Amino acid sequence: MPRNINVGDIVELKKQHACGCKEFEITRTGMDIKIKCTQCLRVIMLDRETLEKRIKKIIDK
Repeated sequence: MPRNINVGDIVELKKQHACGCKEFEITRTGMDIKIKCTQCLRVIMLDRETLEKRIKKIIDK
């Protein structure tokens, strides 16, 4: 079942980023989703299916 992901949501991923942070902000949605690391501000673009598998929980809406 697809998750309801919106722009501005803060999500926690299962694996941490290279900088050590697990929290990312959703900056763009669609078939591909763009996320931004909340610590080092690096932007990553993933397809929706991959991101939904990697999300542990939605922290803030």
